[in-house]
Amino acid sequence: MSVDTVLDIVAAGCLIAGALLCLAAGVALVRFPDLLSRMHASAKPQVLGLLLVLVGCGLRLRTGVDITTLVLVGLFQLATAPVAAHMVGRAAYPDEQIRTDLLLTDELAAHIDRITQDRQRGAAPT
Repeated sequence: MSVDTVLDIVAAGCLIAGALLCLAAGVALVRFPDLLSRMHASAKPQVLGLLLVLVGCGLRLRTGVDITTLVLVGLFQLATAPVAAHMVGRAAYPDEQIRTDLLLTDELAAHIDRITQDRQRGAAPT
């Protein structure tokens, strides 16, 4: 078996695994009950699925210019997906769109209570 054949088999495995992870993320977005679990499902397996697809494409293409583009796509995805998920969670928390009964630790409660008290007194939040 030649090296090209082995690389093609590994690339096919990465592409299939990445596609299945992305499919699982899409199904979880529809099936999960609350915002935090949906946010987790959209960030974690989707990013790993995309990275596996990019690795599979890189193994299949084997050219320098294409690999550089795939690496940049992967880096930008790794940089933006966690930040976007964090900002969605922070924006949804004050609007009570999160089921706090499912949280083990609620680190934002004291901060939100302080902001609410400051607003009621007419002071600018810190």
